[in-house]
Amino acid sequence: QVQLVESGGGLVQTGESLRLSCAASGSIVSINAMGWYRQAPGKQRELVAVISPGSTNYADSVLGRFTISRGNGKNTVYLQMNSLKSEDTAVYFCNARLKRVGNFAYDDYWGQGTQVTVSS
Repeated sequence: QVQLVESGGGLVQTGESLRLSCAASGSIVSINAMGWYRQAPGKQRELVAVISPGSTNYADSVLGRFTISRGNGKNTVYLQMNSLKSEDTAVYFCNARLKRVGNFAYDDYWGQGTQVTVSS
């Protein structure tokens, strides 16, 4: 069993900051990549940022404002969100591409999501 648990969402005003955290636990052999996606009402889920060994990628809309990082234990991922805008309002989901004990392939796992609301 694998679990991804997010925390850190909330209600902030335009221009403020939030830091999201995600911790993966369970029968994990290794994690290749971790990332954050978001889904606003009536819209499709979209990539926000992803981090893998030696590489980070961001959506154009958050470049320069958001920073993704991995924890020292490597089973955690953070998203530092600065200069938040109303259009950043969405449910943010943590994703991990990982290999479970007993599996040969990497599979995608998702957290339950955390709400971020930016009020103007």
